[in-house]
Amino acid sequence: MEILGGPLFSVAGAGESHGPGIVTIVFGCPPGLWLDRAAVQTHLDRRRPGSTRHGTPRREDDRVAFLAGLYQDDHERLLAGPVLSMADGEPVAAATYDRGYTTGEPIAAVVLSGGGKSSHYAQFAGPEGEVRPGHTDLVKHHQSGGLADIRGGGRSSYRSTLSDVIGGSIARLYLQSTFETVFLSSVVQVGPLRAAATLADAVGAFGPAVEPGRLKPLARALGDTWQNVGIPAYDAEFAAAAAELIKQTRVAGDSLGAAVEVVGLNVPALAGDPLYQSLKLRLMGSLGGLHAVQACEIGDGAAVAGRRGSENNDPIRQSGYAANSHGGLIGGITTGNPLVARVYFKPTSSIARPQQSVRKNLEEIDFELRKGRHDPCVGVRAGVTLESRMAIEVMNAVLMHASRQVDPADFSLF
Repeated sequence: MEILGGPLFSVAGAGESHGPGIVTIVFGCPPGLWLDRAAVQTHLDRRRPGSTRHGTPRREDDRVAFLAGLYQDDHERLLAGPVLSMADGEPVAAATYDRGYTTGEPIAAVVLSGGGKSSHYAQFAGPEGEVRPGHTDLVKHHQSGGLADIRGGGRSSYRSTLSDVIGGSIARLYLQSTFETVFLSSVVQVGPLRAAATLADAVGAFGPAVEPGRLKPLARALGDTWQNVGIPAYDAEFAAAAAELIKQTRVAGDSLGAAVEVVGLNVPALAGDPLYQSLKLRLMGSLGGLHAVQACEIGDGAAVAGRRGSENNDPIRQSGYAANSHGGLIGGITTGNPLVARVYFKPTSSIARPQQSVRKNLEEIDFELRKGRHDPCVGVRAGVTLESRMAIEVMNAVLMHASRQVDPADFSLF
């Protein structure tokens, strides 16, 4: 069973890449959060295919509809979401939730699918179907006894991260309303190109509490590169060079790896545990377990291996930690400093160049991709999913910490 986050705040998803839709259930959101469908849709729009000129040319609307977990007395406003209908027999249509307060019950959402071209995957069908190098085709075929959905990678598709973003949007809205927590991400490497200016460096001097006004230049810089060149990067010069490299690589029928920084600001201190529920362990597993990710670092990451303790230990003053090589975590517990992680993506597996591979019956072949619409650099639009996964893990850790503080007044009925 796959559940993201948990045990107190968690996200479950279901649905294949070319199936009718992706279904999401979010557990553990406390009651009383005002949830507007438009706020969640904003993050889904960043994730969807076609949102950047340097990604896949597929176009998918990915409009979310909420089915459960919200309420307000004004039913007209509550039920102003998209209308879903079923025409099997007597037609049935139902309005969905548009905005309301969370009730504390599970929140259910659905995103219908419509952009898939299943005929593109005919060469992978059956026991003699061809296997794409770098994909899950071979292992999923044999794991499922030959019943894996080949269309778009089935459940292994990046489309399944719709659930991550829906659940993460709810978590980040709760954390922002409670602590003014903000999550940002920036592409810092594409192929051999590395950014000279990074988001982590920009927030390095920020302490435990960051005024919203100080975040505006960061958000503006990320928004400008996204709008102007299609790559959300803090370093505009790097973004322009990376965009040109991706364009050249696409023409050559190849792909590129990437690295993405993800940062949490105004993350409350004291969330997390020191060992089996360590927030460091949870973040490295959640961020590192995303599709196509090969490595994950917290704070200064692998660079600390070349230092002495006297160089790496962050000084502590009455106002807090004076440096942040630890990336906002000490012993798996938040310090209040910015939460910083770097995530490294492999080059997109689906490429047009000939490769050595096998059929599912292990007959060796010279493989060549016949059809498809793929990202030449999958890391470019992964930032919002990484932010979402970080938000989910922080939300769960915050609720775990709050569960230690029991107030008898909360258990009074009369």
